[in-house]
Amino acid sequence: MKRIYEDLLREHLREERQMAFVAGPRQVGKTTLLQSLLDEKDVTFNWDRPAEREWILKGSDALLEHVGLMDDLRAADAPKPRMAFDEIHKFRHWKRFLKGLFDAVDGRASILVTGSARLNIYKRDGDSLMGRYFLYRMHPLSVGELTQRPRDSEALTAIPSPIDEATFDALMRFGGFPEPFLRASDRFHRRWSELRQEQLFREDLRDLTRVQEIDQLISLSRLLIAQSGQLANFSTLAKQISVSVDTIRRWLDVLESFYFSYRIRPWFKNVSKSLRKQPKIYPTDWSVVTDPGARCECFVAGHLLKAVNYWSDCGLGKFALHYLRDTDQREVDFLIARDGVPWVLVEVKKSAKEPLSPALRYFAQQLNVHHAYQAVLDMDYVEADCFTSTREGIPLRVPLRTLLAQLP
Repeated sequence: MKRIYEDLLREHLREERQMAFVAGPRQVGKTTLLQSLLDEKDVTFNWDRPAEREWILKGSDALLEHVGLMDDLRAADAPKPRMAFDEIHKFRHWKRFLKGLFDAVDGRASILVTGSARLNIYKRDGDSLMGRYFLYRMHPLSVGELTQRPRDSEALTAIPSPIDEATFDALMRFGGFPEPFLRASDRFHRRWSELRQEQLFREDLRDLTRVQEIDQLISLSRLLIAQSGQLANFSTLAKQISVSVDTIRRWLDVLESFYFSYRIRPWFKNVSKSLRKQPKIYPTDWSVVTDPGARCECFVAGHLLKAVNYWSDCGLGKFALHYLRDTDQREVDFLIARDGVPWVLVEVKKSAKEPLSPALRYFAQQLNVHHAYQAVLDMDYVEADCFTSTREGIPLRVPLRTLLAQLP
């Protein structure tokens, strides 16, 4: 299955001298993506393979000599070889190593780096990679990725294409991680989910962090799944897990660093009596959420986060995902900000019988956003461009399938 990130990275390798960092959750398809970009003249070093790890530990000069780049006399117009490093974030001094390698290569080869944790996890390692890389955040499969034709790299949205009911249901039910989605088996999905959690908590988190209380961290992860999309109260979570509030904050950072979950913070600029601090927390894998309404909201949150990350990583602007809520209990599920300005509001509803949200109407007019949607799960797909059908400050009821089909 070709991912939308393949064309994006091929463009990067053609046009940019910086390293390409590809970060995303475990088993989202990073290694498969890497293989699609490499051929026989390229080389890969996986930190998890002892023989390849040894070359990394020998340093950049030894590694370049090993791959024949120390005295490279290649013609100026010859294709540049590619060097790929998989899971190198597990090496404590990976930043220092990559900085030295990038400077030594001096444009003679393209460098790709992938990791199942955020590639800035070791902030205490003082070497800066500023200006030496571009980050690409890889997300699970989405409606748009499963239905769209090749994307225009300069366009934010695409003309929608329909998704068949079975594919949509499988995506909602089994999640967007490629293997369980393609297998579409309840048995396999249960086993896969258990194995992924075991690897994440018992291997990655244990080996790469200072967290000792893994069982309590697992308990926190289960609470976050059960409370998906609700306002997070750190004091309540701390009491439930029997740790301090500071520990909860630190553990939430850890879970985000490994792409287990993410926080969406309230938008409060130009909103009177807005909430300012309490985030909502969603798991990256929406299939683990059992409540149908909460799963639908998490499903949409994952699609919107993927879109804002993709647009930002493509250099199309600075995008961020928020929610809206004020002290009068008015709330809209999602707000997309574009270059620091409210751009899109999305309220998620399960049934077309539900009236248009008064809060959506209120905030759409107050913020004068370009697009405001009440996205409805049970509405049939329609051949229409949602982004050319709205007027500023006026909400529009749209099929969820159509709206999501226009996003990356």
